[in-house]
Amino acid sequence: MTNRKPPERDTAPQANLLPYQDLINNVTVEDVFGWLAKGWHDFKAGGLVSLGYGLVFVVAAIVLTVGLYLAGFEYLIAPFLEAFLFIGPALTVGFYAISRELEQGKKMTLAGALCTWCNNTKALLTFGLALVIFLLIWMRLAVMIFALSFPYTPMEIQPIINAVFFSGEGYVFLVLGSAVGAVMATLVFMGSVVALPMILDRGVGFGQALVVSFVTVITNFRAMMAWAIIIVIVTGAGLLAGFIGLAISLPLIGHASWHAYRGLVKPE
Repeated sequence: MTNRKPPERDTAPQANLLPYQDLINNVTVEDVFGWLAKGWHDFKAGGLVSLGYGLVFVVAAIVLTVGLYLAGFEYLIAPFLEAFLFIGPALTVGFYAISRELEQGKKMTLAGALCTWCNNTKALLTFGLALVIFLLIWMRLAVMIFALSFPYTPMEIQPIINAVFFSGEGYVFLVLGSAVGAVMATLVFMGSVVALPMILDRGVGFGQALVVSFVTVITNFRAMMAWAIIIVIVTGAGLLAGFIGLAISLPLIGHASWHAYRGLVKPE
């Protein structure tokens, strides 16, 4: 009878199943609140520059909302408010630059923050264009869902409110519209959560940054879903405060997103 040697165990490290996974750190839900605390610190350190950068978008949001109302497109105001979840990442690029300068012990001017798009212009503009296309798709879907739900409702503010909030069809519309919006917002979040700061910080291309961002969310799914919920709550609070709250919520989320990127993606 011959003695057989037991099969040798494979001690080699397992290969990563996802591309760029070796670039990504594993984080916890507790880390998410740390990003928020660091974002608040940067907001205070950025001072008038952070506040002024946020006010630019507050004014733009008010002007666009009033313009839609005066032009008779009241039914587009609600989708426009939800669109902040889509275009929010693009609006916060300047806050990433402010936080990066603060890391280096420097102070950025408001003009420098507004010119952040001049860094790696091609990749940033490509990403911005992709977000705009996503926004247009969402606006078209929102109008289509409304038209199918209320084919005989006049496009005026009071009939729209009555139809949406005080009818059985309105509840179906809210559920369906919220579900479609949530899916699209999730895709935007997965594709941008670390992509935009990575493009700014490392000068990588649009495609690589997009893949890294998706892999980051998949790798740290629980923590990233918690981070997404916080973004929705903070941004929504800013919107409910008559847009004025965005002067605080946008800088807070923007600076915190930079620290999220620092925590999620390993340094070069």
